[in-house]
Amino acid sequence: MKRFAAVVASTALLATQVCFAQMGAPGERPVALPAAPGPLAAKYKTDADKIIQAALADDDGYAALAYLTDHIGKRLSGTPQLNTAVEWGAALMKKAGLENVHVQPVNVPHWVRGAESATITYKGEAGTIVKPLHMLGLGMSVGTPKGGITAPVVFVHTFEELDKLPDAEVKGKVVVFNPGWHGYGVGSMYRTGGPSRAAARGAAAVLVRSATGLALQTPHTGTLRYDEKQPKVPSAAISVEDALLIERLTKEGPVTVHLEMAAHMELDVKAGNVIGEIVGSEHPEQVVVLGGHIDSWDVGQGAQDDGSGIMATFEAVSLIHKLGLKPKRTIRVVFWVNEENGGAGGRAYREWIGDKIGDQVAAIEMDGGAEKPLGIGYGGFGGPRRPQPPTPGAAPAARPSFDPSSLSPEEQKSFATLQDIVSLLGAIGTDTVSPGGGGSDIGPITADGVPSLSPRTVGEHYFDWHHTEADTLDKVDPDSFRKNTAMLSVVAYVLADMDGKLAGRKSTFRE
Repeated sequence: MKRFAAVVASTALLATQVCFAQMGAPGERPVALPAAPGPLAAKYKTDADKIIQAALADDDGYAALAYLTDHIGKRLSGTPQLNTAVEWGAALMKKAGLENVHVQPVNVPHWVRGAESATITYKGEAGTIVKPLHMLGLGMSVGTPKGGITAPVVFVHTFEELDKLPDAEVKGKVVVFNPGWHGYGVGSMYRTGGPSRAAARGAAAVLVRSATGLALQTPHTGTLRYDEKQPKVPSAAISVEDALLIERLTKEGPVTVHLEMAAHMELDVKAGNVIGEIVGSEHPEQVVVLGGHIDSWDVGQGAQDDGSGIMATFEAVSLIHKLGLKPKRTIRVVFWVNEENGGAGGRAYREWIGDKIGDQVAAIEMDGGAEKPLGIGYGGFGGPRRPQPPTPGAAPAARPSFDPSSLSPEEQKSFATLQDIVSLLGAIGTDTVSPGGGGSDIGPITADGVPSLSPRTVGEHYFDWHHTEADTLDKVDPDSFRKNTAMLSVVAYVLADMDGKLAGRKSTFRE
């Protein structure tokens, strides 16, 4: 369990950094370097135009996404639905004519939510209020004792506020965190780390405001990260409105919470990464890999997160095959498992690659939804700052500027190469390159220097639906989905066929 907790910790942190890099903090946009046509654009214009035309006319990718979401649905690790999706994904790749289709076995954790509920009670001069909360238990949380927990509320905005409280004011109570909305990086920091921070002070349970800027009484789940040195306490996300209500009521008088959660862990379950390829014509050992994660949370349909990612990357590869294009290098599509609450799929893929990591030419992960695409994010070069806990009432700090001249000559050349490639995408408005790009599934290989990329989208509504019952097919616009597919297909094809390679940068991502 200690090893698993460490793995969850590193995976959760990387996922936070990736989502923050893809979306930015409120009101921010990543620095976008404009297209700069060059020799690659001249060489690949005819093929790129064919790919774009085919992608914009394609209905197969969205139809596959509709089947996945409507007929298989939510796909939490350890559930029969996930393994049904894995089997279906392999059959889909075979039907599309991809080569070397197989399922790489991966053992995944099996967390069960169980029945859950929470109610607050306020008693003051103005009367009594008893109200059920809109809540979702956090992934990997322990459950409450039978009959639940009833305890007074301690409301705080930040870790700093919690740290200033005497132990006696926290012990045996339910800590409620509401850091406000300062972007997903900050919000998820309280979800992943809040339970153990509160447990270290003697808290009996934790409730945390959902990591979203939209208030529609919709709770957002997500994984937490227990510190093995601290007690494990039951923890749940609550809606924005309920967090704000608790804040107001605690200013008037005492508030208590009754929390019941039947959450628990069961034995690991065998699942697998789904893999298919277009084998390279000249350098089959060299690989451009792209994909997303096939698992989802046990709410909604996992449509944007990450059904859209696996179906867009699959269709991007399928279109290259349909058009009869044969790149020099191998293009591999992977549906990774267990991204949401463990990262087992990404680690298993890295172990499978072994000492041939140098043959991984580039890795593209789509895990930010299929909203209107803007371009491609690349590498860890000067991306958004690491999120920091907010100071109540303070404005978010300004983003550090990005100076391409600060990069090494090799990295500057790679940025120029990508600008050349994305200039082919002007017709669909995705012809920019931004610093920062990657994903938690490809993290284990990009940590060893494999160049990392990910789509950039407008990111207007992704965190409205993220990890909720609202993550359903209707949130995926077919036109935006097709444009994402077109962008991925062109970029993957050129990277797999061009003579040179992009530069990567090693990082500290480890178990």
